[in-house]
Amino acid sequence: MRRRVVTAITGIAILGALILTPAAALAANPGAGSCSGGTIPAGTYSGFTVAGTCTIAYGATVQVNGNLILTRGASLDDHGAELWQLAQVHVTGNVIVGKGAVLGLGYNAAEGTLGPDTVGGSIIADQPLALQVGNLTVGGSVISFGGGVPSNSVADSRNFPVKDNEIHGSLILQGWRGGWLGVIRDHVDGSVIVSFNRSISTPPSSDGPGATVMDPDSNEVQTNSIGGNLICLGNTPHAQVNPADGGQPNTVLGHKIGECAGL
Repeated sequence: MRRRVVTAITGIAILGALILTPAAALAANPGAGSCSGGTIPAGTYSGFTVAGTCTIAYGATVQVNGNLILTRGASLDDHGAELWQLAQVHVTGNVIVGKGAVLGLGYNAAEGTLGPDTVGGSIIADQPLALQVGNLTVGGSVISFGGGVPSNSVADSRNFPVKDNEIHGSLILQGWRGGWLGVIRDHVDGSVIVSFNRSISTPPSSDGPGATVMDPDSNEVQTNSIGGNLICLGNTPHAQVNPADGGQPNTVLGHKIGECAGL
């Protein structure tokens, strides 16, 4: 008799725990992920840190329920590796890019269309080597300050393409130094600021050692739809629409200021 009573009480306690415990808590919570080099497998992570040169595995879907962080000098899918790897990434939080790091995110859809990759928060870069952001939906802003190659160095001059994105905040690219920068076919709900970016590239041999030359096609700001203002200041070369590259004037609901006044 006593055994039956104990069993009944135990059963009631377990049933009560099941009723009071949310179903999500019964499942194992995903842990944080990290990569210091190599391939990132498909999976769900509570956050993810890239501290080396990493790529997304072929065909993989990576879900980050938190922030994606690239530490100083890290690299994720450099040169838009997702395009040929048929991979995709979803980040519910922010993407934080450290000094000298390279972020490749998106570029897995046709030109002029959105791809599957999403960032729920913002992309924030502090002195990155380059950002390569395309066909991506961003719930917040895309902000990059400084970075690129060091002064008088073209040894690792990169391009900085921001193309075919849906950005629900603002887009700010300021003070970058590298090969080519372009803001093309983006839909930005807020304002776009492109300022004090300088193009340098490997010079012809006749220019001598230590020389730098400008890519005349850099700082293309074209075919964008902008809900706020478009502000372009102090860029080398000046911000431009390049018809030879298929560029069209920007649609801007706010003001066009500086170099972009005529764009």
